[in-house]
Amino acid sequence: MQLKDDQISVLELENTVLGEVTESEKDCKKQKVREVYEYVYETVNISNSPEVRANATAKATVAAFAASEGHSHPRVVELPKTEEGLEFNIMGGKEQNSLIYISRILPGGIADRHGVLKHRDQLLSVNGVSVEGEHHEKAVELLKAAQGKVKLVVRYTPKVLEEMESRFEKMRSAKRRQQN
Repeated sequence: MQLKDDQISVLELENTVLGEVTESEKDCKKQKVREVYEYVYETVNISNSPEVRANATAKATVAAFAASEGHSHPRVVELPKTEEGLEFNIMGGKEQNSLIYISRILPGGIADRHGVLKHRDQLLSVNGVSVEGEHHEKAVELLKAAQGKVKLVVRYTPKVLEEMESRFEKMRSAKRRQQN
């Protein structure tokens, strides 16, 4: 296989996957990117042109590395709303300069029983209405107003949300110290 003939160069792919890392980390990851790319290229079963095969391989490689870093593609979750509600909590919002995400899933509740939501899922939309960049209260209102089946679009991004939770905890601790 000759990587230089591919439509998407391995160098561009490396830059997409690597982001900002130290030189030693970059060298190690570059080798891993090349190995994964070559493996996917050799095993992918696409009978179209080499260009299509290279593009598909590049996308699969980026997705594999993104998943390994704790990022994932959005997914649609449908939950029936009961008299008890959806039985999960959200945190964050524009006023806190953060994403809105699932902060708690009530054990034994409808969301827990269905098993489709994860703690730290980012909430992207409720019944087709985007909550990205919105205030916390708007997301709460949409969730409360929803009836029957509720369609949520979520994305699992644990590293980003762990950092946010840590920041929130630091803010709470500072506030408690000020009150004492």
